[in-house]
Amino acid sequence: MKGPYAHWMERWEHKLATRDTNRVVRPFDWGGDWLNSLEFPGFPSDANGNTADCLSEFVSRALADSDRFFSYAPVRDYRLDEENRLTFTSPVRTRHPENNTTHALWFPTPNDQGRVVIVLPQWNSGPDGHVGLAKLLNRFGVSALRMTMAYHAERKPAETARADYHVSSNVGRTIHAGRQSVLDVRACVDWLERKGYSRIGVLGTSLGSCVAFISAAHEPRIRMGIFNHVSMNFADVVWTGLSTQNVRQGFTGNVSLEELRRYWSLISPSAYLHRLKGRELKTLLIWASHDSTFLPVYSRQVLDRFRELELPHSVFNLPCGHYTTGQFPFNLIDGVAMCRFAARNL
Repeated sequence: MKGPYAHWMERWEHKLATRDTNRVVRPFDWGGDWLNSLEFPGFPSDANGNTADCLSEFVSRALADSDRFFSYAPVRDYRLDEENRLTFTSPVRTRHPENNTTHALWFPTPNDQGRVVIVLPQWNSGPDGHVGLAKLLNRFGVSALRMTMAYHAERKPAETARADYHVSSNVGRTIHAGRQSVLDVRACVDWLERKGYSRIGVLGTSLGSCVAFISAAHEPRIRMGIFNHVSMNFADVVWTGLSTQNVRQGFTGNVSLEELRRYWSLISPSAYLHRLKGRELKTLLIWASHDSTFLPVYSRQVLDRFRELELPHSVFNLPCGHYTTGQFPFNLIDGVAMCRFAARNL
């Protein structure tokens, strides 16, 4: 039975989650055209009515060789301006020119002892998302590179009001976007390494947490991961989350949750947990007891799986929800916990 605190938190969470009025229910699309542009693992330009089977085969082949799926050509055009704004051509080319340039904000701090964290904000974050967190990392003696994920902020196509193209009822485009953000993170690691950094970590919130995890699983130069809100499967969050019900509606009558779990396993942490075996990746898993988007039942699955695989990790539990994590005092509690972990483990 829920107590007064849980009911109060639920009301607050619902109020914050429903204040946006620009959510759009987009039509369902398999998105095969987004996948057939990839050299590996290959997707037929004409599925001839067998798109679901072709997609399943695509996912199976990509999972069997995810190192190849998440490989990329080195970036050659890094540019850092006088305001510490880093830009470079994304390793992934899309049909949206705005999205083909990766943007990041560089927050160096003196005497960082070679410690730096790549920071990935939440879904639909604006250009100032997690800037405060990057500055807080500086106060803990850690430099930070705050990266804008695909289709967010400066990278958002003009026809979209939100970062819908990163997470939508277009199955293939969502996979394509997830891969792009992971490769952008790896390109950021290259840039930091060129600057002499070797103690590199990644920190992600919500969608950023998922991208951060897959990046860490495929990038051995990442030595620490802070995953702020966790779930095993990308599809579970989209299907059950309060903030993604408009996305789920686009799947109605076309795809079941079980099918979507399979298709989106390629961009889900559950597929890559085994890659952490034998790695010395310092890991912090953060979950919220009243989360309306990353439901606690899914977060506990992550904690259980880490224990089953005997993967070294620390856990921090927030007594709030998903949206309320960004509200005082929970934002301060969360931020200090993450920065303290980074300072101690990088």
